Amino acid sequence: MGIIQHIKSNERLKALALYLLMPANQARPRWWVRNFMNPFYHRKGNGAVCKSKARLDVLPFNPFSIGENAVIEDYAVINNGMGHVHIGRNTFIGLFNVIIGPVTLGENIIFAQNVVLSGLNHGYKDISVPIKKQPCTTAEIRIEDDCWIGANVVVTAGVSIGKHSIVAAGSVVTKNVPPYTIVGGNPARILKQYNPETEAWEKIIKKPIAV
Repeated sequence: MGIIQHIKSNERLKALALYLLMPANQARPRWWVRNFMNPFYHRKGNGAVCKSKARLDVLPFNPFSIGENAVIEDYAVINNGMGHVHIGRNTFIGLFNVIIGPVTLGENIIFAQNVVLSGLNHGYKDISVPIKKQPCTTAEIRIEDDCWIGANVVVTAGVSIGKHSIVAAGSVVTKNVPPYTIVGGNPARILKQYNPETEAWEKIIKKPIAV
């Protein structure tokens, strides 16, 4: 058994390791982790920019990467505490975005302001235990290349959004979105899809997103 597996299997060692990595009841890693560990554990592509006021709550026990020429704007929050976060090249993470892993983002994606992607859900089934103390579950969010995600969009755990799709501002996406599709609403529904035969984006009347 390796040292990491040994720590994970021992609750006291695990608690000690977490304390050394980040203060109790906080998601943000300690100063020494941000400045001396993360640069060696996580990949940053050439020309990638993390603005000075962005908050990178990234830790060495889950992967984090940002591709070439990608941008994380001021006041965005990236958290890999529960799962990996991968940001593809030329992808733009807008102001006040919150991205909680596991999340994989493709290339050339545009995120507007106040977008929330959360790959985790809190447990709630045991009513004798506060929700805060119940185990979390995770399911990866995947957004493929060339998508545009509008302002104030929420994407829930386990959702995939296909290539060159658009999510209208204010939408809550709870189901997978096919490629070349425009969705909107709460919950989001298909509004238009690209028809390669007519080479046009065509309206869809009240069509729900497939599971």
